[in-house]
Amino acid sequence: MTKSLPFNPALRNLPVYQPGRPIEEVARKMGLPPHDIIKLASNENPLGPSPAALQAMRQALNQLHLYPDGNAFYLKRRLAEKLGLEPHHIVLGNGSNEIIEFVGHALMEPGADVIVSQYCFAIYPIMARMFGANLITVPAKNYGHDLPAMLAAITPQTRVVFVANPNNPTGTLAPRAEVTRVVNEVPPSALLVLDEAYLEFLEDPVDLLPLIRSGTKSNLLLMRTFSKVFGLAGLRLGYGIGHPDLIAILEKVRQPFNINSLVQAGALAALDDDDHLARTRANNAVGIRFFEKAFRELRLEFVPSAANFVLVRVGDGQRFFFELQKRGIITRPMGGYQLPEWIRISIGTPLENERCLKALKEVLAQAGRG
Repeated sequence: MTKSLPFNPALRNLPVYQPGRPIEEVARKMGLPPHDIIKLASNENPLGPSPAALQAMRQALNQLHLYPDGNAFYLKRRLAEKLGLEPHHIVLGNGSNEIIEFVGHALMEPGADVIVSQYCFAIYPIMARMFGANLITVPAKNYGHDLPAMLAAITPQTRVVFVANPNNPTGTLAPRAEVTRVVNEVPPSALLVLDEAYLEFLEDPVDLLPLIRSGTKSNLLLMRTFSKVFGLAGLRLGYGIGHPDLIAILEKVRQPFNINSLVQAGALAALDDDDHLARTRANNAVGIRFFEKAFRELRLEFVPSAANFVLVRVGDGQRFFFELQKRGIITRPMGGYQLPEWIRISIGTPLENERCLKALKEVLAQAGRG
């Protein structure tokens, strides 16, 4: 019946993004009780949301019969205050994924070049292909972005350059000097999208906000999220930071009411819960050290991480993913990222980390590597 429908040809070979498996799905498939399963697959905050955010959302429940503020006035204003910006520097999205889609609508089309790094976040190439753009993938360097090579790959047809720093799924952090160089040297005809989803886990990140405040970089878009350090992944809230003229263009393709009432209430409260953020960062730092020390002792290759996860080489990533899942631990196999020998483990609570390591040792022993 659908054979006669003229589907967009760009969709013919478009891959479908496969997220980390939810606890409920694994419980059904493995026959395990949900409360016995821990999820260390999607780089979520193991401490959960801010208590202040939960309270604010409970209060907002009474107003769910009303449409949300379509411009998220109070959330955008408070976010701008925190960043030392104006609200017109910010566009809000249903997760950072929607911000990426805004960029696609604004700049990607057949004949346009989109530059990404090998081992980049899967949504960048998916979006480029969805809009029919030419995808240029620059080989990685030590599992991270080779920023000089990405600059060299820019052509007159280049419209978007995606850089994630720290990078997902590898956790690598680009050198400060190289980040500064790429910001300065991407030509005005191309948009540099700098994905800073994991910025809050860095002790001394490159601060590019002065360039936004001064208005000197109209082709720079910073992306951040409430899904990671703020622990609000289930709400889906990301935001883009850029020159007002750029933001005005992105606002044209934003759907009305894309940020619902609960999201606005929860995020507004989470922004000011500094104690929760401090606990999250502290837990993450301890967890990173825990896993990296363990991997050294087990002689497992891993990529030193600047984010809230660690990429580790186990041999057959899909098999280890499955065996860990049987033990009630969800990790992320990396075959879809052309890293079939690796799994990615998100940082959990200390107890979750201990349980994951114990299970990993069991699987290693089972494979004759313990």
